[in-house]
Amino acid sequence: MHPTNGRVNGHHRRNGTPRYSAWSLVQHGLTGAEWSRAWRVHPMRNSYDVVIVGGGVHGLATAYYLATNHGIRNVAVLEKSYIGGGGSGRNTAILRSNYLTPEGVRFYDRSVKLYERLAAELNFNVMFSQRGHLTLAHNDSSLRTMHWRAEVNKLQNVESEVIGPDTIKELVPYLDTSTTTRYPILGALYHPPGGIIRHDAVVWGYARAADANGVHIHQRTEVTGIDVAGGRVTGVQTDRGRIATPVVVNCTAGWATLISDMAGVRMPVQTFPLQAAVTEPVKPFLDTVVVSGTLHVYVSQTDRGELVFGASVDPFASYSMRGSLEFTEGVAGHVLELMPALSKMRLLRQWAGLCDMTPDYSPIMGPTEVEGFYVDVGWGTYGFKAGPVSGEAMADCIAAQRPPEIISAFGLDRFRQGRLVGEKGAAAVGH
Repeated sequence: MHPTNGRVNGHHRRNGTPRYSAWSLVQHGLTGAEWSRAWRVHPMRNSYDVVIVGGGVHGLATAYYLATNHGIRNVAVLEKSYIGGGGSGRNTAILRSNYLTPEGVRFYDRSVKLYERLAAELNFNVMFSQRGHLTLAHNDSSLRTMHWRAEVNKLQNVESEVIGPDTIKELVPYLDTSTTTRYPILGALYHPPGGIIRHDAVVWGYARAADANGVHIHQRTEVTGIDVAGGRVTGVQTDRGRIATPVVVNCTAGWATLISDMAGVRMPVQTFPLQAAVTEPVKPFLDTVVVSGTLHVYVSQTDRGELVFGASVDPFASYSMRGSLEFTEGVAGHVLELMPALSKMRLLRQWAGLCDMTPDYSPIMGPTEVEGFYVDVGWGTYGFKAGPVSGEAMADCIAAQRPPEIISAFGLDRFRQGRLVGEKGAAAVGH
């Protein structure tokens, strides 16, 4: 893949897109001038150098890094709904890199590093709050796993340590760390770089920056087929017409297998709903993200004061995105086991998203047996954490026509060769 318009610096805004700043805010306030569109609506071309299916953080990040890092700007992002309307807008926006395998730790640590400077790079406040991440251990087996993960993290220069109940109580005073509970807290893996982010801001920031660098974003454009001839991609069929292209990138969540099937590529993926809920806002009191794998629950507090709850994926494959009373009762009970003082709080709303789970709880990234058809799928419950690094790596993969080292372990062929990357111990409810 060769650049079409030369290399572009990631901080340069093309097409007259203004920079957001305190001064521009004052100017608009004094003059009453309207803000320009964050991204534009383009007529759809008959052909593109790259077509990306999926307008979430992975698809938009891939488009952005293709344009800024490689000068490949004749790129279309196709989204059947609105950008960020899938998993990118339904996740609980927790970021961390304290995974279990060296491959996973290196990968997610790169993503955290990219997230740390994303607001400055995109000129868009993504509201990344690195408040720390606690993974609780309620039995000896869990505690051993936390020590294991801590040592793997340290070998990759990722800040993680196992702390005891007294230190946990200092970090989260409302946690019940007594020894009389049903599931006493024996310790926790503490990961200070972890935290939460505003997920819609990340999507909007990438969309704005990609558009500024020449990428076309087509919302309400559904892919209905992928044309393959002689073992390689030749085009994409949409409900708005055909697009000729030599490269198609599958960046969907929930529909990953459906899109890959259009190209004749089978994926070892199953789709499960993942539910979450949010409470009414209260005065901030929870400064860290708290996760319990034993209780299958995690909780954090937003900048507006709402508590966000989540659990593990539903135990059945489905495309349903409706909440259930069973989930609400279960997650509320487990949260109260951890923090009994929350019993009077009222639930505001609940929802579900779709998670594509692979056998080893690791993603599938890179080229496939169909030339020109690339995949960035199988993200389970942890795809939003990897948005920036996935986009960067997939852009490198497409430009160089070979996977970079950071994603080499996540290729589709690992399932045939038995080279699985077992992240289940750090990903099951490890949000």
